[in-house]
Amino acid sequence: MSQTETTRRQDEFRRRQAEIRTHIHRYRKMKPYVEAKELALIAICSVLYAVAVNQILVPHNVVSGGLTGLCEIIFFATNRVVPIWLSTFVINAILLAIAIKMIGWRFCLRTMYGVMWLTIWFKVIPIADEPLVSDPFMACILGGLMCGCGLGLIFLNNGSTGGTDIVAMIVNKYAHVPLGKVLLYCDFIIISSAYFLPNIHSVEKVLFGLCFTFMATTAVDWIMNRSRQSVQFFIFSQKYEEIADAITKLPRGVTVIDGEGWYSKQPMKIITVLARENESNKIFKLVKEIDPTAFISQIQTRGVFGKGFEALGL
Repeated sequence: MSQTETTRRQDEFRRRQAEIRTHIHRYRKMKPYVEAKELALIAICSVLYAVAVNQILVPHNVVSGGLTGLCEIIFFATNRVVPIWLSTFVINAILLAIAIKMIGWRFCLRTMYGVMWLTIWFKVIPIADEPLVSDPFMACILGGLMCGCGLGLIFLNNGSTGGTDIVAMIVNKYAHVPLGKVLLYCDFIIISSAYFLPNIHSVEKVLFGLCFTFMATTAVDWIMNRSRQSVQFFIFSQKYEEIADAITKLPRGVTVIDGEGWYSKQPMKIITVLARENESNKIFKLVKEIDPTAFISQIQTRGVFGKGFEALGL
């Protein structure tokens, strides 16, 4: 290889590395914006949860699952003396203090933020004298959907409202019991115990509470599964090395395939990438910045299993 060719390749390599650093710098500058957006959405979505409880469930004397259901039981058992917001704050504070010791700060910081906003909305939004929906069954359907959508959006933005989530995390860490099973047991015990309250004491009310929890869980699963949908990209570009290097910094795995243009009869490289659907815009913007003339094909995938996606199992 001649000295001129070596120098040219070195210059090309340095240029490519400089471009990649520029793209990475742009994404890092966006990180504070992304953090601020997530925190704002956690605060806003907590409103749905609080409205579902204070304006729909409590006026019908229906107890939900989780820590909120426990706080409702305290509220009804004390003849509405101890407000829901106060017991929510106190119990979550105790659970968070335990969780910090047993799980660590990383999980607890966003949970503290979510608990703070949920407590604020429980206090600000009054308990309705007349429910928003008069029919109790339809109230549980609507309330469950509102609650589930709010929780799902909070989870999507890396937030948490605390409560039995904290209990489930602690139990899972030390007893290796699946999170879903712990949450299911907690919800069933809390909702069933409402039967023994004098101002409820109704199997029908317990069934309404279970119906509410089922709808909330279904809504959470729907929103979370929508975010887990995956896509596959085929990217055709002469700047495939720059694009591949930049995508791996997202981070996402990249595979480069040898191909040949049938019309031009010229060899070419094809980049294939598997990513979450909500990462599509990042990849499109990144490719456009590097090579606006690139050709991109996006395909919806039915399921992707393995590292970075869903767990591989039977």
